[in-house]
Amino acid sequence: MSNSSLVDMRILSPNHSGRRNQPITKIAIHHTAGAISAATIGNIFKPTSRQASCNYGIGNDNKIVLCVDEANRSWCTSSSWCDNRAITIEVANSSNGGNWPVSDRVLAKLIDLVTDICKRNGIKNCTYTGGKDGVLQKHEWYANTNCPGPYLGSKFSYIASEVNKRLSGNSSSSSAANTSSLYRVRKSWGDAKSQKGAFRSFENAKKCANVNSGYKVFDAKGNEVYPRKSTSSKNIDALAREVIAGNWGNGGERVNRLKSAGYDYNAVQNRVNEILSGKSSSYVGGKSIDTLAREVIRGDWGNGQDRKNRLERAGYDYNAVQRRVNELL
Repeated sequence: MSNSSLVDMRILSPNHSGRRNQPITKIAIHHTAGAISAATIGNIFKPTSRQASCNYGIGNDNKIVLCVDEANRSWCTSSSWCDNRAITIEVANSSNGGNWPVSDRVLAKLIDLVTDICKRNGIKNCTYTGGKDGVLQKHEWYANTNCPGPYLGSKFSYIASEVNKRLSGNSSSSSAANTSSLYRVRKSWGDAKSQKGAFRSFENAKKCANVNSGYKVFDAKGNEVYPRKSTSSKNIDALAREVIAGNWGNGGERVNRLKSAGYDYNAVQNRVNEILSGKSSSYVGGKSIDTLAREVIRGDWGNGQDRKNRLERAGYDYNAVQRRVNELL
């Protein structure tokens, strides 16, 4: 009985019963209840004190670790009946909590592994029936647990369908096509090692970025698409006058459009109110030209082009402020 050639590393666990007493006819898919790497999965099951294991683990780094040889029964599903018949797989989440999501690239790797297991063990039809009579098994059927979690649990029919396409030689898309449309969550595009996950769903990618401070969403070309950067150089005063002209809509629509474009809605609306109330432009943004000039002299706004950029981004009239600076000096 062989192991999968898809394995990236072997961290064998001593926690198993030796040779299984039944042929392999099931595949039990679990989730780790944590965003962890393949090596971490292997090391979790390494101590004898753990009294648990799995045959394979797929980390959020998209690597596969072998923990227990397929010939042996792992301790994974709280059921001797199931564990003797099933290859057990622990799948890492892309973020913690909520519906316990799994990244699309890890889901794709899981489908690859399940397909490989079926092919080598003579499973002609990877069935999911919602019960123990099917090939795909859930831990929650054998113990008081929420494993494999809401997200992965909802994918069992899809997994079975994709595996059967491959078993019949009718895979609908290549790996290259699958990865070309993924949204990747990283600290920066160039920092591939920081990647938390890759998702076909933009909304799932955003959720992953939201729970990981400092992370952003990039499209397949490396463009940062969330949080969305503003590509405009318009200052607060110009935006306020566009709002008054009706270019940004009203109410909630105005709020959403300004925020989606990367602008500070409150700062823009404050300036709108000032203009409509007839306040002097010397008080753009709430500070007088005199106050701003003294801040510039103190060094609060930088020097040269940096000073000009920062003042204009904040909605101030750079020339008016600089004139006052010259007068004070």
